[in-house]
Amino acid sequence: MSEASAQQDPPTSGHYLPIADHGLIGDLRSVALVGINGTIDWYCCPSFDAPSVFASILDADRGGSFELAAAVPARTKQFYFPDTNVLLTRFFTEDGVGEIQDFMPVVGDGDGDGDGHGEGHGDGRGDGHGDAHGTEADRHRLIRRVLCVRGSVPFHARVAPRFDYAAQPHTARIHDGMVVFESKNLSLALTSTEPLQCDGLDATADFKLHEGESAVFALDQVSGDIQPRCCPRAEAEDLFGATVAFWRNWLTASHYRGRWREMVHRSALTLKLLTYAPTGAIVAAATTSLPEQIGGERNWDYRYVWVRDAAFCVYALLRLGFTSEAKSFMAFAARHISPGDGRPAGPLQIMYGIDGRTDLHEQELGHLEGYKGSAPVRIGNAAADQLQLDIYGALIDSVYLYDKWAQPISSDQWDDICALVEWVCDHWDQPDEGVWETRGGRKNFLYSRLMCWVAIERAIRLANRRGLPADLPRWLGARDTIYRRIMDRCWSPTRKAFVQHEDDDVLDAAVLMMPLAKFISPTDPKWLSTLDALTEDLVSDSLVYRYDPKVSPDGLRGEEGTFSICSFWYVEALTRAGRLDEARLAFEKMLTYANHLGLYAEEISHTGEQQGNFPQAFTHLALISAAFNLDRALG
Repeated sequence: MSEASAQQDPPTSGHYLPIADHGLIGDLRSVALVGINGTIDWYCCPSFDAPSVFASILDADRGGSFELAAAVPARTKQFYFPDTNVLLTRFFTEDGVGEIQDFMPVVGDGDGDGDGHGEGHGDGRGDGHGDAHGTEADRHRLIRRVLCVRGSVPFHARVAPRFDYAAQPHTARIHDGMVVFESKNLSLALTSTEPLQCDGLDATADFKLHEGESAVFALDQVSGDIQPRCCPRAEAEDLFGATVAFWRNWLTASHYRGRWREMVHRSALTLKLLTYAPTGAIVAAATTSLPEQIGGERNWDYRYVWVRDAAFCVYALLRLGFTSEAKSFMAFAARHISPGDGRPAGPLQIMYGIDGRTDLHEQELGHLEGYKGSAPVRIGNAAADQLQLDIYGALIDSVYLYDKWAQPISSDQWDDICALVEWVCDHWDQPDEGVWETRGGRKNFLYSRLMCWVAIERAIRLANRRGLPADLPRWLGARDTIYRRIMDRCWSPTRKAFVQHEDDDVLDAAVLMMPLAKFISPTDPKWLSTLDALTEDLVSDSLVYRYDPKVSPDGLRGEEGTFSICSFWYVEALTRAGRLDEARLAFEKMLTYANHLGLYAEEISHTGEQQGNFPQAFTHLALISAAFNLDRALG
């Protein structure tokens, strides 16, 4: 992977790095963002959706951070240790070169069984939030190894946690050479091979390393029977080796040997980082409230399991040969998102907590200013209560592919699928909020109809292939009715294109899924005409907007950037239409918008900046699918 180079800025009040100037580390329970300046400015402990410990990415002054950098002016470069999620940040100074190796040890892969009692902690225990007490296997560790690789380099460290999104007070004290940070609900211990100073709130260290010397900082969650434990140099080196070995061993399952192997494998490694091992959940992104527009209000919490996003992740990982993640998510789905609980918005909720909980109450944190002043900062997500009919197609399609490529589903799972299909047959013909979760009222969206068709069509295929019992005459009738409805009501003779919703002329990039879902031939004249219309209206230098908010109001103020998943869908649609030169150029252009590590946020601004939560699963799974299909078409 190409490295990034940047002049390191001195810490100043209110300073924010670009969203793209970060790397991601994690342990399949939580993640941390590490800036190219060596600062950890986002970390939630002990799980993805737990309150933050470091959140200076959402408020540079109040949020808290773990600064670690050369104490003199330096250029920095950042890259991943090859084929791993171990992140290296290098500091080039006048007198030497220093390096920070950031990682979180993975204690057992822990393919969860869907109930929070997976093997994620190596001992088969857990409580759905991965913080069971009592054994070393439950220890959550963030390790920062500092090395001087040439000459000599002085370093400065400042560890300033701010618990519970900077809302909960804490104390800090030195105990047996380590600093213990204590708040009402969480305690952390900082150990170091270098002397630590403590002012009752934060911890600091200043030290100088010469060529070949190293230092170690380890931040541990301490609770119950898990006591603080120092991390000597030898242990840190062993944990580094074990973490490298874990990620490389995991990646050996990939079957992909195509042209874009490095980018595809980085996307796969990123998707794996977004999985929650104790339950098999897959979160949509690592962060909350990173804005879709600087200063705008489109700031959402993505640290939850969207049925759609997770189902698409299963598809992407299965495509590459990773079956254990699919198995774990199927177990999560079987336990937490089975039908029959009588919700007004249907048997499935559109999103769930990583432990399967359904209450994701949305609230605004007024004491945080937001990234570059982009308020509000939100936790929880009110869209959980929306009706989005497309999720049934996404889920059933992933079950169909799992049954086809991994292992046959069980009789109980088939009963659940049948119940979902019966519900879709009864309820597909109603307006909903749609795939983009607009807050501007329900409409009869084409994409929702399309994915209801997918739900029924894949279930029919599965029943026929396996000889499973099903009310096929009813299912066939509903499937064909939906098909005719889309062709009759969602085709605009004026635009010569399929449109966003019934009886209108508004274009929407979600219709790019029509040939990808095998609803329409990718060379059908109506589809090719639609592709041309989308290219003219929504595509800008291969980047694709979801829709035009001015023409299709979504209930929110402000504008947004191009949507990266749509850009990769566009590549795939061009590929399937046989327009391979256009597809390859569009794909190569999209790769130039990745950050220095190959990571993507949700959107790209008109100046090429990453916008929205980061990194986002949706973008990376779409990259995998586009690369796979383009590779196959190019031969």
